[in-house]
Amino acid sequence: MVRCCRAALCLVIMLGMWPASALAQKSVSEVLGQPATPEGQPKSYLEELMLYSYIENSYVANLRDAGRGGVNELRFYDHAGGYTFNAAELSVKKDPSERYRFGYGAVITAGVDSQKNHSLGIFRDADDVSYLVPLGSGLTLKAGKWATLIGYEVYESPKNLNFSRSFLYTLGTPYTHTGGLISYQFTSWFGATVGLTQGWDNSDNNNGYVRPIGSFAFTPIDKLSATVNFLVGPEQNRNQMHGGVNNRWIVDTTVLYTGIDKLTLAVNFDFAGEENDPALVATRQDANSRWGGIAGYVAYDWFQALRTALRLEYFSDPQGVRSSETIAPGLKVDLWEITMTVEYKIWRGLVGRVEYRHDEANRKAFSLQNHGLTPTSRAQDTISFSLYYLFF
Repeated sequence: MVRCCRAALCLVIMLGMWPASALAQKSVSEVLGQPATPEGQPKSYLEELMLYSYIENSYVANLRDAGRGGVNELRFYDHAGGYTFNAAELSVKKDPSERYRFGYGAVITAGVDSQKNHSLGIFRDADDVSYLVPLGSGLTLKAGKWATLIGYEVYESPKNLNFSRSFLYTLGTPYTHTGGLISYQFTSWFGATVGLTQGWDNSDNNNGYVRPIGSFAFTPIDKLSATVNFLVGPEQNRNQMHGGVNNRWIVDTTVLYTGIDKLTLAVNFDFAGEENDPALVATRQDANSRWGGIAGYVAYDWFQALRTALRLEYFSDPQGVRSSETIAPGLKVDLWEITMTVEYKIWRGLVGRVEYRHDEANRKAFSLQNHGLTPTSRAQDTISFSLYYLFF
């Protein structure tokens, strides 16, 4: 923890040296004040080299009886009550292009969020390299560590409509992968990505199997897009398989519509499961687990500085394996949540968010008491105040 705090302090000092006028994602050329290349001419290398950086802090209050240690159970990135230094991030990204076919990306992170977003066997920063092959419309090869293709929400909080993450993101899906990808845009409305990974949040291959992953992206009309993603493969250690290959799988779909002025509509649903789940093998004859859910998002930009966002979600965990922080595996758990977020752009890249969230379960799943062993409530209500500054 001391090492992480030192890293966070160094990164905050470094970020403070960047020009305060920079907003959102910008190219190095823009940051340096260089003139843009005339339209129709190839961009310079520095115009293709993009920067993204932010710092975020928050305060989360549990309006009911919080669990032992003041935590918000079954919540991951906003798990701790009270003040949190969430994240400081600096990313550099260069996508491959026809002029400069070699691309790469690197991310440096610090703060509490960064401790939760790393793959086993690799440092917390993410990096990848890519190359554009001159084949048809361009075949892109990518290798390294990268954020998962699965889901609607992402690690960087400012890119999400809400401050807190959904149950789908925190309980149902992986965060990162290490491996290789091949992407190709077949038509203007259809593209595909396929590859192999070391596993579910795993950079050290724990069983010798690689896991296929892929994404199919559809854009039938402007402002409407849909993606279908999948990941399949064994995640258990060899000594847990007992001579078989027990696959874990997930199918994820996201639909996004922005065709109405100032309005954003999105829906994300997942279906997942695992054969002979280790959490169930010793407790029941049918040891296969299943989980999944659906989340809907509505956001409206009232004017340039003010946006409101609503998320409604249902998450099903029939065998209780994804909710095992508070519920013994084998018990059926259904979770619902409603999250309302108000976001206001205060000054330049400084943005404040106020959020109310209500979590509900079909059984007692929150507010662990009795030395953190016994859930005592079916519901959980929190209010969050977050503040982030977007440098690029």
